[in-house]
Amino acid sequence: MSSKTARRIGSKLLFYIPLALTLILVLVPFLWAISTSLKRESDIMSPVIHYLPQPITFANYISVWNENSFSQYFLNSVLVSVMSVVVITLLSVMNGYAMSRFKFKGKSAFMLILLATQMMPVILFVIPLFLIFKNLGLINTPYSLVLFYIVLQVPFNTILMQGFISSTPKEIDEAGMVDGAGRFRIIMTIIAPIVLPGIVATSAFAFIGVWNEFLVAFSFITTPDRFTIPIGLKFMIGEFSVQYASLAAGSIIGLIPPVLLFMYIQRYLVEGLGGAVKG
Repeated sequence: MSSKTARRIGSKLLFYIPLALTLILVLVPFLWAISTSLKRESDIMSPVIHYLPQPITFANYISVWNENSFSQYFLNSVLVSVMSVVVITLLSVMNGYAMSRFKFKGKSAFMLILLATQMMPVILFVIPLFLIFKNLGLINTPYSLVLFYIVLQVPFNTILMQGFISSTPKEIDEAGMVDGAGRFRIIMTIIAPIVLPGIVATSAFAFIGVWNEFLVAFSFITTPDRFTIPIGLKFMIGEFSVQYASLAAGSIIGLIPPVLLFMYIQRYLVEGLGGAVKG
């Protein structure tokens, strides 16, 4: 083997090995969860490892959906996520437009505060907001979660939207104003369609953040019929036993909405993230 061929092979290995390693690290837990969800509990607890379900059973999905109140957890997660994402997206677009188009006193300090909030741990916000929401009677309601997620996610998404909106020329706004449109109408009918990929990307990441959130939901919600999916999954892990099959089936069910969402919006997502990188 010539030195040139050896270098070419080495270069390809250097390129492909990290990709293959990353793919394995991502896919193995996912495939193992699918396999576990399709096994019988006796096969899971068997000392002999069964890599593939033999036979395949969907009883775990039926059981977790009907008997573990998972359908209620699912609806609660959908309700909280949709309400949160709608408000987060609307506020982020309006804030992003203001930050992009207007000059005002304290703008730099405001941006610095937004950035600083992203460096703070979530637990820092839990206690003060818990006390505030408790006084308002919002604890153990979905509204406490929605408000918390808005507080948590609007700063970062505002920064993202500012980048997207800043990439659009200001002359578009001026043309709209010449035609008699106000600022709100310009944002909704002119700017929003142009930065739609960015809005979709921002909304998607907000949805994933809300859908998977555990700490706040676990702290603010105490009644089982108001649990979201992450809390419901946590309570399948008992003190002395773990419902592995139900836990895996519930995890896969909880994964379905984000996967479907990303499959549907992947075109917008790539365009949006591309715009963010350029910005």
